[in-house]
Order: sequence, then structure tokens, then C-alpha cells
Amino acid sequence: MTYIQEKVTSTGGLTSHLVQTDKFKTNTLLLQFRAPLEEATVTKRALLSYVLKSATAKSPTSQELQSRLDYLYGATLSSALSKKGEQHIITFVMTIANERFLSNEQELLKQALSLLGELVFDPLIDEHAFDSKTVDKEKRALKARIQSIYDDKMRYASQRLIDEMCENEPFHLHTYGYEKDLDNVTPTDLFEYYMKMINEDAVDLFMIGQIDEEKILPELEHIFPFTKRVEKLGGIQNQDTIIPDQERVIKESQPIEQGKLNLGFRTNVRLGDPLYYASQVFNGLFGAFPHSKLFMNVREKNSLAYYCSSSYESFKGFIIVMSGIEFSNYEKARTIIIEQLSEIQNGAFSEHDMSLTKALLKNSILESLDNPFSIADILYQQVASKVQFTIEEFIDGIENVTTEEIIEVANQTKLDTTYFLQGAVKTN
Repeated sequence: MTYIQEKVTSTGGLTSHLVQTDKFKTNTLLLQFRAPLEEATVTKRALLSYVLKSATAKSPTSQELQSRLDYLYGATLSSALSKKGEQHIITFVMTIANERFLSNEQELLKQALSLLGELVFDPLIDEHAFDSKTVDKEKRALKARIQSIYDDKMRYASQRLIDEMCENEPFHLHTYGYEKDLDNVTPTDLFEYYMKMINEDAVDLFMIGQIDEEKILPELEHIFPFTKRVEKLGGIQNQDTIIPDQERVIKESQPIEQGKLNLGFRTNVRLGDPLYYASQVFNGLFGAFPHSKLFMNVREKNSLAYYCSSSYESFKGFIIVMSGIEFSNYEKARTIIIEQLSEIQNGAFSEHDMSLTKALLKNSILESLDNPFSIADILYQQVASKVQFTIEEFIDGIENVTTEEIIEVANQTKLDTTYFLQGAVKTN
């Protein structure tokens, strides 16, 4: 059974990915720009994602742009920023009605694609600079977004762990850039970087839904006239192996009510490595699911955490543990978290736990096929990593993981950094 039917074509500097499916009553479009994570550009890229989606030369205000979306039967438009390993991704997303469900014939998909092309190729500019009012407005919006991360202590603690753990790697750079750099970006600077992005970024377009490919594919070269380019981005297999020589412990105090204890481990197992599927199962046993060791022992048995779970960052080979605890439980919680790793290293897990973990991992990827954004993410993960796999291969890979492989992954999982966000010290 083929779970995802993808057709990939290249026109100029654009790679298009067409996924035919009748699961959805909408068609989803994602236009994605990919470049290396660099300190000099990360804030400009973040701001650019805001500026480009807010206005075009033909629709110079957000209200006018929204009116055009409303005319397209309530189409939605948004932008997003993300990291995949040490690559920075800008994504423009449009969701539109499937024209097959409309009573009158209208080339809705072509109009939506044309609007996406307009965002990118006909932005609101004043000679060789972006419109200053638009830039100022979007700077304020981006500043608020950056500040919101500080206010969300769970996300803030996650960001601070990566700051410390990856201080000498591009991965430490913040997805939304830095407030301190934002004021220095002028409309002219931003336009200069925009031209570089348009001409040099790796660009992918995902179209998911019921797509008339005979009509649409020939139009893409005209709608998105990206010039051919040589991709400078490598995959994820050429990263250095980093084995921590000693654990780093970082403690920070703020006036908060609940402590955030996060631990960063390095497995050095990444997507495409022989032990990749074993790493997925190991993470599931360790902390990803309700039956995992972290949940059962840190939270349930010992009542040391409000939440405690782990996640696997497959582009970097990290296992990240996140927990919310009482300040006084720091030493106990940290000790028991590390003990759970030792348990798996010693093979202290049952066949039942392993089978349940495998079933949940397989169900998770199958459930993701019910969401067009998840489908796009599965495919884009392969583009960015340069590691190809099918859903069938993922399911088989998970099913074939052995006890010995899980123990092997666990034994090469080394604690790199502990970050603890605690309450401010009270003074009399």
C-alpha cells in the first residue's frame, strides 16, 4: 500500500511536490524557503516572513489583502518560521476550498497560486527598499512574538537549554531572531537580503489535495519564475560527532511559581543512521508516551513533576527531557530522570512495553496522514535531510527494532546539559 502519492518536478529554481488525495475538502499550499542558520541573517529572515505576508504592490494594506482572500471563498494565508537541524525555514501557507465542491466553475487553485507568487515576486516596495510603514508595523509584531517566548516559561526554558547546549553550533540560533538586532534592520537592508533569498534559497512548493496537474504544473514556471541555482545546503550526515566530556549545569532564577528542569542528551544518532528507528523506540520507552519510564516514575510513582516527558530531535540526534517541578525537588527529580536512562541501558524494560511503544509510534505516523500539514512535514523532512524513506519503510523499521539495538542507543546517550529555571531568591 502506498500511503503518500507524491509527484516531484523541477522548474527553474523551484521544486514542486504534488500530493494527490481526496481526504480533504480543502487544498493546501506551502511555499518553503530554506537557507543555512546564520547569526547575520536569522533576524532578517524572521522579519521578512512577516513583511512579505502582510502586503503586496497590488494590495498595499493587510485589509486589502484580506479582502482578496475573502473573495477566494475564505482562503487563509499565514507564514511560519522553523528550524530543521541547522537550516532556517520560511513557510508561506495557503488553504483554499477544493473547487470541485463549488457550484460555479472557478480556477480557485490557480488564483491562489498566483497570489502566493505575488507575495514573493511583487512585494510592496519603494524603489529599492520595503515600505517603511509596513516594516515598522511588522517589527512590532515580531517583537511581540519574541517577547511572548520569554513569557511562556516552558518554551523559554527549552530555548535556554539549547542556547547553552549548542553554544558553538548554529542550532542555538533562535528561530524568530533577536530583538536586539531588529531595530538595526532598515527597509533597504531587508530588501537587499530579500533579493539574496529569492536568488539563492532552496525553494519547495507543496500542493496537497485534489489537484488538476495537467492545468497547474505548466503554470508554475510563470507564477514562480525562480532562476536556477546550485543548492549549497548539505544533508544531516556530515555533522560532527560530539561526545560530552562532562555535564554542564545551568541554573537561572526568575520570579516564577513552578520550576522548569530540562536535560539535554546527545545520542549522535540522526535520521538515516542505522540506529534511527531504535532511537525512536528508545525515546518512546524513555519519556514520549504515558507508559514511559519518565511519566510512570518521575510523575506518577514519586509525584515529583507536574509534567515530565522526552522528545527526539532527529536532525541533531538529541533527546530533550522537559519537566515542571517544585523548586525543592530539583535534586530528586534530576536523579530519578537519570536513573530511568540507566534502567533502559541495563535492559530493564518488558516486551510488552516495547510492543506498546512500537504500536504507538506506528499509529502516530499513520494518524499524521489525516493532516495535510503533517504530510508536508514528513516529505519536507526528507528534502531538508536528504534522507528518503516511505511510510511503509518507517513502519517496518520500527517493527524490526530489537532489544539489543535499544540498549545500544541508550548506552551511547550521554547527558550534555542540565538547565534549571528556579524561583527568584527572596531577600529580607
